[in-house]
Amino acid sequence: MAVLEANQVTKQYRMGEVTIKALNGVTLVVEKGEFVAIMGPSGSGKSTLLHLLGGLDGPSGGEITLAGRPLSHLSDNEITVMRRRKVGFIFQFYNLLPTLTAEENVALPLLIDGRSLRQYQEKIDGLLKLVGLNERRHHKPEQLSGGQQQRVAIARAFVHDPEIVLADEPTGNLDSRAGTAVLELLRRACTELAATIVIVTHDPRAAAYADRVIFLKDGLVCRELRREPAGGPAGFNVQPIMTVMAELEL
Repeated sequence: MAVLEANQVTKQYRMGEVTIKALNGVTLVVEKGEFVAIMGPSGSGKSTLLHLLGGLDGPSGGEITLAGRPLSHLSDNEITVMRRRKVGFIFQFYNLLPTLTAEENVALPLLIDGRSLRQYQEKIDGLLKLVGLNERRHHKPEQLSGGQQQRVAIARAFVHDPEIVLADEPTGNLDSRAGTAVLELLRRACTELAATIVIVTHDPRAAAYADRVIFLKDGLVCRELRREPAGGPAGFNVQPIMTVMAELEL
């Protein structure tokens, strides 16, 4: 079952007298339980696409359908509610509130949506254990490492049982060890929580944790790669991704 669909999506920006075409007709489908990586060089439109998929911005043309609802048919307020309830976001720079503890940051989407935290305490506890931060639940972001902060952000993205989680360069601000831990955690979330995940990345090692890799170039999908398990901690082989990147000169 498709959780997210983009059909001939375009996006243009005006910069003075110049029109910048960020996306030139992107079509893709993300199925329930899939872990998808979107790759491409800087300026290929991958972050722009992620923002459109999550309803953070609107396309210039085409249609995006999230959880069976075309976003073009919704009001701005309805899109805000859809985004709050159906989408989890993970950003490169964590976006945690510095005055809140790890546990409070995880619970934030529930508070914003007016839900009772008492009813979700078991869920919050389970996610803190999943990301390995149960013992640091009362620490504020300044008391946590970058990798720990990103794990808080991951728990927060899943706390409201979203239809899909979108991650923009989730390891881009981390060292290799912390980045690997975050990717392994996302892989576990996909497997253990039956989560649907889309990440944007320029790192083939990060993409190797996904089930499918979509390559963007010049605002278009130019190749897709589905891979079979090939051993290792992530269960996949990075070499086919490197080969496609070389062929596409990414």
